[in-house]
Amino acid sequence: MRGNPLEVKILTRRFGLPNSASIDVYLANEGYQALKKALAIKPDDVINEVKKSALRGRGGAGFNAGMKWGFVPKQANKPKYVVCNADESEPGTCKDRVLMEYDPHQLLEGIVIAGYAIQSHQGYIYIRGEYRYLMEIVDHAIAEAYARGYLGKNILGSGFDFDLCTHSGAGAYECGEETALLNSLEGLRGYPRVKPPFPAVIGLYGCPTIINNVETLSNVPHIVLQGGDWYAKLGTPNNGGTRLFCLSGHIERPGIYELPMGFPLGRMIEEVGGGVWRGKRLKCVIPGGSSCPVLTAEEIDVPMDFDSLTKIGSMLGSGGVVVLDEDTCMVKAAWRIMKFYAHESCG
Repeated sequence: MRGNPLEVKILTRRFGLPNSASIDVYLANEGYQALKKALAIKPDDVINEVKKSALRGRGGAGFNAGMKWGFVPKQANKPKYVVCNADESEPGTCKDRVLMEYDPHQLLEGIVIAGYAIQSHQGYIYIRGEYRYLMEIVDHAIAEAYARGYLGKNILGSGFDFDLCTHSGAGAYECGEETALLNSLEGLRGYPRVKPPFPAVIGLYGCPTIINNVETLSNVPHIVLQGGDWYAKLGTPNNGGTRLFCLSGHIERPGIYELPMGFPLGRMIEEVGGGVWRGKRLKCVIPGGSSCPVLTAEEIDVPMDFDSLTKIGSMLGSGGVVVLDEDTCMVKAAWRIMKFYAHESCG
């Protein structure tokens, strides 16, 4: 993580604190206060606050998170599940990793609140195979949360029960797609399901399920604590909050930066990333991970939010901003990306 005065630190504000992954540090810095607040109101009120926030999925699709939660049937004669997609595998993207490494309790709190909102009692964190070392950190955080009463039976005396565990993938890119992830979680081949039905109605083990990625769920405690209106105002209309942008490629200051949704791409490259490396000119930018359409140097005067990038024919995706300089051979770059997707194809 690099620092920059243009950053708005919400998700990353505890990064840098000594032993930031521990529950004691988390509790000393507003940790689990949002869960206490959520448990004192109705589940529907939590969902409405998340809807108001204009929080959109940070995994790539950008669907309104509160709206997704609202699709889960209120009266279900089956169990309901919360699944955290930690199968971060889009080339150019590396922000979920640091959220789990430096502030895992923020994620756990978001998951428990999501569970309360849809009245689920079981959650899973599906972590990609290459992130094995992160499983130790997250599993330790889960054990701490159980020991302090933030997971398990009768959480904080509320009468609400919620259990949570991690599950390791085997490193397949395709399992980042939500229905392929569900198949993998069930022990099947990681192959996408036909939609509809959508997971909110028929998901894990054929039961109602919400699936959100690490960054999305990590935002939830801040929304509940500070309010949906506060969060919405941090970004642009219909694109609330901040975003962790992963700057990489031919840039002077690569790193992960937390910036408001809608931050201009040109300013991000020049003022945050220090410009194209070695004094070279910009050829193009991949704005949201390698599966997103490329933007030329003439197209970078664009706000980095879901709607603005869609309008010009690209995507915000998972926030992986890959900068390519004037000497880049685009044929080789395209070939390398295609080779990756061919190798990672689900068949």
